Amino acid sequence: MDKLPSLNKKIVTVFSLDDIEEEKKYWFSKSPLERIEAIEINRRMIYGQDRVTSRLQRFLETAELS
Repeated sequence: MDKLPSLNKKIVTVFSLDDIEEEKKYWFSKSPLERIEAIEINRRMIYGQDRVTSRLQRFLETAELS
């Protein structure tokens, strides 16, 4: 999953935010692998590719007490 899928902006679907059951049915119809892939795609879309692959910076140091 190196490249993000393209977004088709010609298709618009409107759902009610109160209809949680339809959303549950949709995600329960997907395999666990497909669910994790969807999370990864969302994470890359929000944070970008560089933020996904970069590591955390070290910001703590140890000091010896006398």
